[in-house]
Amino acid sequence: MPDWTNQLYFGDNLSVLREHIPDESVDLIYLDPPFNSNATYNVLFEEKSGEDSAAQITAFDDTWHWDLVSEAAFREVVTQGPPQLADILQAMRSFLGQNDMMAYLTMMAQRLDELHRVLKPTGSIYLHCDSTAGHYLKLLLDAVFGKYQFRNHITWRRTSAHSDANRFGRNTDFIFYYSRSEEWTWNQQYQEYEEEYKSRFRRKDPDGRLWQDYDLSAKGLTGGGYEYEYKGARSLWRVPLETMQQLDAEGRLHFTSRGGIRRKRYLDEMPGRPVQALWEDIPPINSQARERLGYPSQKPEALLERVILASSNEGDVVLDPFCGCGTAVAVAERLNRRWIGIDITHLAVSLMQYRLRDSFGSELSEYQLIGLPEDVASARALATESEHDGRYQFEYWALGLVDARPATGKKGADSGVDGYINFFDDNSGVAKRIVIQVKSGHVNRGVIAALKGDMEREDAEIGILITLQEPTEPMRQEAVGVGFYEPQGLPGNHYPKIQILTIEQLLEGAQADYPRFAAPQTFRRAPRRQRREGFQQPLSE
Repeated sequence: MPDWTNQLYFGDNLSVLREHIPDESVDLIYLDPPFNSNATYNVLFEEKSGEDSAAQITAFDDTWHWDLVSEAAFREVVTQGPPQLADILQAMRSFLGQNDMMAYLTMMAQRLDELHRVLKPTGSIYLHCDSTAGHYLKLLLDAVFGKYQFRNHITWRRTSAHSDANRFGRNTDFIFYYSRSEEWTWNQQYQEYEEEYKSRFRRKDPDGRLWQDYDLSAKGLTGGGYEYEYKGARSLWRVPLETMQQLDAEGRLHFTSRGGIRRKRYLDEMPGRPVQALWEDIPPINSQARERLGYPSQKPEALLERVILASSNEGDVVLDPFCGCGTAVAVAERLNRRWIGIDITHLAVSLMQYRLRDSFGSELSEYQLIGLPEDVASARALATESEHDGRYQFEYWALGLVDARPATGKKGADSGVDGYINFFDDNSGVAKRIVIQVKSGHVNRGVIAALKGDMEREDAEIGILITLQEPTEPMRQEAVGVGFYEPQGLPGNHYPKIQILTIEQLLEGAQADYPRFAAPQTFRRAPRRQRREGFQQPLSE
């Protein structure tokens, strides 16, 4: 694929898969679908009628509710999906009823069917989940990929201890690993030996290399051996004479005081212990981790590195249909894989862009950003779209145009401030603040007065209004009347305290006007990463 360009999509992954991803074009899929495992377990199974208000359902933050959309999705799978998937989904509905859990499984069934379609015959899929729905998801995977394509049920110990009332602590996640066919990409992974095992290498060569010896005798082994005498020792050996001579010439034989011959095994030549299905050596993202970006379900890069190295090669295509903060994408980039990322929230897409930029700088491979508004008409469509909470997605997108962070990651009452920017204009190390309001509907002079009040309450130096509609002249006059911000560290520089930016201006390249003494600290910066050497990713013409 010499004309390949990496792809980052903003949108529903089901639509993106169906409209943009060709059959058998992906080598590896990793997905960590959102599921609120902290919700009361019984809430997930409560019957929900189609007319119930979604606002009253608290089991999921965003997506999974049994409603008319879920009903339509269920009927589509049953009437158009693979027979085994249709059968298992109907059995689940008969058992579970109509509730959030069933909505989740129905939506996942649709997506797993599409993921099977786009996966190459030599490809693999890793589905990350927890105990809340893992047992149901495995049945769906069996139905879609085939029970004989199941490779592993990986258990990741994500915390060392966890306290739960009246039950054992839940400190593990699960990863179901399937291949598309009987021939799949596999690169054995190793982890460092335990100290107890390394302590067995007690002997040392003059050059300092540690080794232990093991028996070269084939006595008692099935299959026989090679009988001959070597340097006064006669035995049934495991290796032929020529190999024995070569090992001797290389200094790899140990001649015991009793006239025996044993072979040296050097510690520095051991690849490590083959990774097993229990992963206890990868710690979670804690509050002090350098790679922590503040995303609630962020997974450690070491976890994705193991998956990607084991089941893909350089130049292969890695797909993550539930990107979140983009760990799989970032690791794929570092390991010289091509990649496709999809997420339905602009907050996640924006965070991924910052992460890639901060991690790789000028070394970042070219990528396409697909699905975001490119003109005022598409911006207006995003603002009015309601299926996926379009109002908040418009806000997240608009804030991203000025490198701002949302004031809150969850929906709630409008507190006036939709986002903020932290910036520096001196050497004190203390960040200054910009507060931002985003308006997609009618605006008037009162909006400026409210923004001024928000600035005073938040102790902000600058306030920015982002508006889809053209501001009125009284609004402009009100903003001008607030005056200028004059930083002490930059004498002679003046910045309007209240700035009005329209979506049209931002799409044409306009930016907020504030001191740029140092890089903005709106988002937590990802640590700098270097791509693996030895592979140059081709760029599109």
